[in-house]
Amino acid sequence: MADQLTLAFDTSAAHCAAALLLGDTLLGSRVEEMQKGQAERLMPLLDELLAQAGKTWVDLDRIGVGIGPGNFTGIRISVSAARGLALSLGIPAIGVSALEAMASGPAQSGETLALIDARQGNVYTQSFAKGGAALGAPCLCPKDEVAQRSPRGTHSIVGHHSDDLAAQMGAVSVMCSAGNTVRAIAFIASRRATDGARPAPLYLRPADAAPPRDPAPVIL
Repeated sequence: MADQLTLAFDTSAAHCAAALLLGDTLLGSRVEEMQKGQAERLMPLLDELLAQAGKTWVDLDRIGVGIGPGNFTGIRISVSAARGLALSLGIPAIGVSALEAMASGPAQSGETLALIDARQGNVYTQSFAKGGAALGAPCLCPKDEVAQRSPRGTHSIVGHHSDDLAAQMGAVSVMCSAGNTVRAIAFIASRRATDGARPAPLYLRPADAAPPRDPAPVIL
């Protein structure tokens, strides 16, 4: 719908980001860099973004949310908020991967490779055809193996380490900010058909936290 109002947000990295979209018109977006505190800041930030545009929660038609990959806690914060808002407002919530959102930005004349740093020498990566269709599933792989694993003819590389890999692969490096990503999440969510499924976190590796070594206590 031309007048459909979509609120999108993402806390999958060291930021709290949101965008508000009316049809194809961006009404506003906010990005605040932060290492922690997203859980406390997210809802006030969304309130402020809505108020700035002269809108309220009941005006919303759908929610878009970044599902990762990225920070485990950050992803859970956004996905839980999206599910709760969708339930309370009676509107759909659509999950969008950060990799898809990043790849949708470049003016694609060929295949695009999206990358997110996963630490410890690894990256989350996924390739997309011209037009945005995914070429295979997202994966976690060593940064040093990305070039050999990626499809031949990759035209654009967007995200972390894009300069180095573009030089290796003869591709174009594309910059992408948290603001670009959350705005792309809003646009994708506004166009995606809804199937009633709730958004779910996109985790591509186990949590960093190790299980406790001591046995669980026995309750008598």
